[in-house]
Amino acid sequence: MTLFTIARRNLGRNKFRATLTVLGVSVAIVAFVLLRTVVSSWNVGVDAAATDRIGTRNNVSFIVPLPRRYVDMIRGVAGVQSATWANWFGGRDPRHPDDFFATLAVDPESYLRVYDEIQVPADQRAAWMENRRGALIGQSLARSLNLHVGDRITLESPFTTERSSTFEVSGIYTSSRRSFDQSTFLFHWDYLNEAIPPGRRDQVGWVISRVGNAREAATIAQRIDARFEHEDAATLSMSERAMNMSFMAMFSSVLDVMDIVSVLILLILLLILGNTVAMGVRERTNEYGVLRALGFMPGHIVLFIVGESILLGGLAGLVGLGFAYPFINFGMGRFIEENMGGMFPYFQIAPETIAMAMGFALILGAIAAAIPAFRASRLTTVEALRRTD
Repeated sequence: MTLFTIARRNLGRNKFRATLTVLGVSVAIVAFVLLRTVVSSWNVGVDAAATDRIGTRNNVSFIVPLPRRYVDMIRGVAGVQSATWANWFGGRDPRHPDDFFATLAVDPESYLRVYDEIQVPADQRAAWMENRRGALIGQSLARSLNLHVGDRITLESPFTTERSSTFEVSGIYTSSRRSFDQSTFLFHWDYLNEAIPPGRRDQVGWVISRVGNAREAATIAQRIDARFEHEDAATLSMSERAMNMSFMAMFSSVLDVMDIVSVLILLILLLILGNTVAMGVRERTNEYGVLRALGFMPGHIVLFIVGESILLGGLAGLVGLGFAYPFINFGMGRFIEENMGGMFPYFQIAPETIAMAMGFALILGAIAAAIPAFRASRLTTVEALRRTD
């Protein structure tokens, strides 16, 4: 007779209560996994950021542009292999005004060189290079907007004089790494530069540089900033990870709230397990007295109770993950990727989330049994045999 066998048989003595507890904890596990998946999916651009890329923006703010000539000057900084630039366009599809996706005006040739994870067929790449009104869009965005190569799409933007611009889809790209999502709309910077008022031309939103040695990225970033220290527009250079974090800073409060809710869910899980274990211990107090009379030590009683609670938590964790994995990865996740790819380009349960959920289920199972186990171990044989409530 092993500890596992005893725990399993004890759980089976009140199948109805055990089933309700498992289902209750499983629901908490699903909610916990869903919240952690939202947080991890939101931060995927930070976690998967390339280590050999540096972002440079105006030292004042992201919304303050830099002169276009800065790009050529950055290319001359020691350690920089190549550099490109981008401008935020803020385009919206009038057919789907509530759908958000990134629209960037870029220099096609240098942009694809710096972001080498962008994969596009050679013929589509050539077509995009030649068509000034051409657009290169991600595979997820193409599915969301139901666009194909050769289709035309009109986007509205507050940054152009005409307020709307029509593009032709020259190509659809995929990404070989998660450092670049598949829900971005890319088009020619020259086309945007001609469409904006003369006073705002020849300016870029930010510059992205690829460095030869990722270990020297911080030093190279300092060199770039030193190069423009005495220019009219000083710069602030940072790693791609830091730049992505600054993009998401406005949503940090929402993520903090999700972290707090995750903790509350764990507390609910703990209370559910604790209540079930406490009821079971009270019902079997006489049995523990018999075990003590037979020679079992207080430590054995603790092991019986804690083992049963850990088994209950582990079973609930497995059931919860069994529901959460297909529901999120094959149901909700695919829907979100196809319809909200601009915000959540990758919505899948991370392996660390699975480990975290299962780990908490086991640990909280042990914690939930701590007080009932301690109290049961403190009872003398006579007290345990006399107790009838």
